[in-house]
Amino acid sequence: MALHMRQDIRMSQQLVMTPQLQQAIKLLQLSRVELSDLVRDELMENPLLEEAQEMGTTVEEPVSSVELQDAVDQPSEMAPEPNTGPEPLKVDEAPRDNPDWDTYADSTPGQVSTAGGQGDGEEQPSYEATLTRAETLPEYLLWQVRLSNYCESDEEIAEYLVRNLSPAGYLQDGSTVQVARKLGYSTLKVERVIRKLQQLDPFAILARNLAECLWVQAHHPEHPIEDPLVLGIIAKHLHNLEIRNYPAIARDTGEALEEVYEATKVIMGMDPRPARAYSSEAAQYITPDVYIAKVGEDFVVTLNEEGLPKLRISSMYREAAGGNPKAKDYIHERMRSAQWLIRSIQQRQRTILKVTRSILKFQREFFERGAQHLRPLILKDVAEDIEMHESTVSRVTTNKYLHTPQGIFELKYFFNAGISRTTGDDLASEAVKTRIKKLIDAEDAAHPYSDQKLVELLEQEGIDIARRTVAKYREQLGVLSSSKRRKLF
Repeated sequence: MALHMRQDIRMSQQLVMTPQLQQAIKLLQLSRVELSDLVRDELMENPLLEEAQEMGTTVEEPVSSVELQDAVDQPSEMAPEPNTGPEPLKVDEAPRDNPDWDTYADSTPGQVSTAGGQGDGEEQPSYEATLTRAETLPEYLLWQVRLSNYCESDEEIAEYLVRNLSPAGYLQDGSTVQVARKLGYSTLKVERVIRKLQQLDPFAILARNLAECLWVQAHHPEHPIEDPLVLGIIAKHLHNLEIRNYPAIARDTGEALEEVYEATKVIMGMDPRPARAYSSEAAQYITPDVYIAKVGEDFVVTLNEEGLPKLRISSMYREAAGGNPKAKDYIHERMRSAQWLIRSIQQRQRTILKVTRSILKFQREFFERGAQHLRPLILKDVAEDIEMHESTVSRVTTNKYLHTPQGIFELKYFFNAGISRTTGDDLASEAVKTRIKKLIDAEDAAHPYSDQKLVELLEQEGIDIARRTVAKYREQLGVLSSSKRRKLF
């Protein structure tokens, strides 16, 4: 069969991802902080896009994320808007009254009150409260080293060791031999520096394992532990202590089981992570995107607009275009970009409202009575309810948080698989997790529930669930197994 080349005309439909559509999709899945950063970047790049100023400084109304500026028309209409607001304050019209410098000094944070001021300085923040970041553990340790009698070579070794601390406070860069070889000093010298560092605050820092950490704490110079049973457990029976095999410790040491319990209490009073109190991880605060509040018998859904920049189109560049065609084209292009960004943010906020109201309709029992009444819900249910695609709902619920009467939750929290019940109606997996947590919290510490026992207790409540599913939910809740939860004293 001969091959021929020919041209055909065919009609087909396909989705074209324009840059504007890509931007709108990107805005949907951004978190609140990421959206604020993106808007700040756009404000730097687009001269026609500006943030609303304080009241009285402009005649143009700001455009919020849900209110599009009606005054911004097509790019071809470049006529300036009439000035209907108050005139901005000129430099030569500034108030000529003498300022109250004493009051100004009293209201300035961190300043000492003057004799004529009203404040006594107690309400002003301390200098420690104005620090940009807390002191790290390596910095704190090196400060102690410089105050001690370390020679130059010992300070070099100490700085290397301190810089290689693990988050728990252990030495994480190999053994003493490896450190000595890398720095070019003897093993004995490195070991001597480690011993000196372990006496600093926090005590027992730079241990190489748990046994050494506990052993150093047991030999604290001010309050040493002289009980041979405690020292013997630290030296030889930490593995049995981890699994709470107290009879094996009593059998190997020849001590009574009650004595082993008392020695274990002493060991449990030690700190296995010396750097715990010096963690450099800052607390991450969540700002909700949406609020749900109960007013009377109904729930009200409102967007959180606080912290998001209010955008508007600058009118200054409309007059700047003049008769220059290149300037006019550039301004038209920037105008379209600014308009599309404002409309995309507006559409994003409206979509979040739609999704939240749909979640409220499906999960009303949760908002009324708590997590135990959470219903099974999938993205498809909400997508069909608001007549949007599932991918859109998925993007909207990513990294978005909802403030409810029950607490702050991510929007993804309300989408759960269903667990069948003997009563007929399904229960959400998060509701089952909550029930498992309550059963474990109410158990006898000396006889904790096994996973199989939890299955039996849930079956009595009409929840049909497998043992491996209970084990998976327990691990997701961060709860140990029954053998590790047992407490005998």
